[in-house]
Amino acid sequence: MISILKTSARLLFILTFLTGCAYPLVLTGLAQAIFPEQARGSLLVEGGHVRGSLLIGQSFQSERYFHGRPSAGDYDGLLSGGSNAGPLASKLREEVGQRAMQVRQMEKLTSQQPVPADLVTASASGLDPHISTEAALLQVKRVAQTRGLSLQQVETLVYETLEERHGGFLGERRVNVLKLNQKLDRV
Repeated sequence: MISILKTSARLLFILTFLTGCAYPLVLTGLAQAIFPEQARGSLLVEGGHVRGSLLIGQSFQSERYFHGRPSAGDYDGLLSGGSNAGPLASKLREEVGQRAMQVRQMEKLTSQQPVPADLVTASASGLDPHISTEAALLQVKRVAQTRGLSLQQVETLVYETLEERHGGFLGERRVNVLKLNQKLDRV
């Protein structure tokens, strides 16, 4: 019985060391060597200060900036997650309706003009850093007017920031809002 306990304790120690120390250290080292930017959180550093991560959506409220997707967790990584409300939930319909009305007011759209879904619905994580090309182009006029830039200048920034589909065929073309707003600040 004691030999079984000794063997079990040794095995526990060895496996704890391998899976709790050695394996994470090896993977972290490989990640740092192969994908250094991603391993450090894809941080966007400007002037020595971290402006944000290209992987996590942020709240941009000013009319001078492009706005991202709404967040069910108020852009808090600890509260990451969707609302889990289904398409027939009255609360979700109310929220989407209010957001659509806010977007229409901000972008000066008529009640008949469609609003891209990603500007009124939160992503599954609530932290999606991307918006569709359509959602970005909808905001060009407001941002250009607020900043005193031409429509062409701002539209060019959108197209320069456009990210292609994963592997050339998965998903849709999209715009990283933080990256776009950083380029906008440089103009």
